[in-house]
Amino acid sequence: MSTDSAAWFRDAKYGLFVHWGLYSILAGEYNGIVTDRIAEWIENNLDIPVEEYRKLARRFDPKAFDTDAFVRRARDDWGMKYIVLTAKHHEGFAMYDSAVSAFSVTRATPCGRDILMELRRACDRYGVRLGVYYSQAQDWDDPNGYMQYKDNSRKDFQKYFDEKCLPQVCELLTNYAPLSLIWFDTPMSMTMAQSQALRDLVKVLQPDCLLSGRTGNGLGDYMTTGDNALPRLPYDGDWELPATVNDTWGYNRRDDRWKSPERIIATLIKVVSRGGNYLLNVGPTAEGLVPEPCVRTLDAVGRYVKANAEAIFGTRSAGLYPFEVPGIEMTHKPHKLYVHVLESRVRVELLNIGNAVTGAYLVEDRTPLDVRTYRTCEGDAMVEVELPPRLQARAHYCVCLETAEPEPVYEPIRK
Repeated sequence: MSTDSAAWFRDAKYGLFVHWGLYSILAGEYNGIVTDRIAEWIENNLDIPVEEYRKLARRFDPKAFDTDAFVRRARDDWGMKYIVLTAKHHEGFAMYDSAVSAFSVTRATPCGRDILMELRRACDRYGVRLGVYYSQAQDWDDPNGYMQYKDNSRKDFQKYFDEKCLPQVCELLTNYAPLSLIWFDTPMSMTMAQSQALRDLVKVLQPDCLLSGRTGNGLGDYMTTGDNALPRLPYDGDWELPATVNDTWGYNRRDDRWKSPERIIATLIKVVSRGGNYLLNVGPTAEGLVPEPCVRTLDAVGRYVKANAEAIFGTRSAGLYPFEVPGIEMTHKPHKLYVHVLESRVRVELLNIGNAVTGAYLVEDRTPLDVRTYRTCEGDAMVEVELPPRLQARAHYCVCLETAEPEPVYEPIRK
């Protein structure tokens, strides 16, 4: 990945994934059977016949979806910098105007709206970057597309790849430009030549468009972790964590296991402190509404993100600090070490910080804070930041340590 192409990605840190398709109509249940798996996989997991699943398109008419308000909320209330829509998930249904397949939102539904074009225009209006998810190998609607857990040995995958996958990717790159990234997924048995053909097509049509780490055969532009899988240590390179607010990606009316705002904030800060981006998902209903518990959570997270934007966006990994301090995570910019305080405490105490600390302030309002550095009885460097009473009972705020050195300096743990 070239430096110029990746610069926005390294700075963005927080994005919105949108899993939306015909599976949103079923909402986790088909013919009285409730799936105990992720809702967008219901066609595969409950063995729904293709001809039956296709009938769902007749019921897809999300009149409650206000594209403009949705993008504004993502930017202004939730603090997100980019949006990635499922242009085609494994179900094979296109959430855009596809000339390649009639199984699309504009040709097979009463809706008739080009959802992706609406997002394209709204993102342009509000300065939000747009990416698309595209399932390049799995396509449960196409007789030659791969299908997990099923026998694919008699399929002519190359036919699907040449006649549907590549032409649709070309449509996306041509008709909805500029795309900041394409989020390819589940490459399965794709060959190196097929993955390379996909990469070549993207780079010819849009050289600055990034490819996700699930492109296949190591040809992505950045590392994509497993779903909800947070690396324990800082990762050397560009990477992204795709994650859910509850347990599923597509809408499931029975999934009420919503993560708390505190948990989401902690995960976001851990991701950023380890050098990555957090791509957090919403699964709209068939009507086009984000479930209210999800909205409340993201609103609360957004308040932290906006108040502490300086310590999140454009930051880099603070490296491997030698101690694990409960409720403390760190990010940094040149000459600034940001200490995110996620649990209440009387003061911030950090051992083995070798920097010359020249000052400290509360990021949310830039209140100066008293800070001192000294050597402990054991001879270790110590930084102490005194917290005013109004902060001592609080959690979820950020302290900036101003340092003479541009990078964090950690003294090793001594014997």
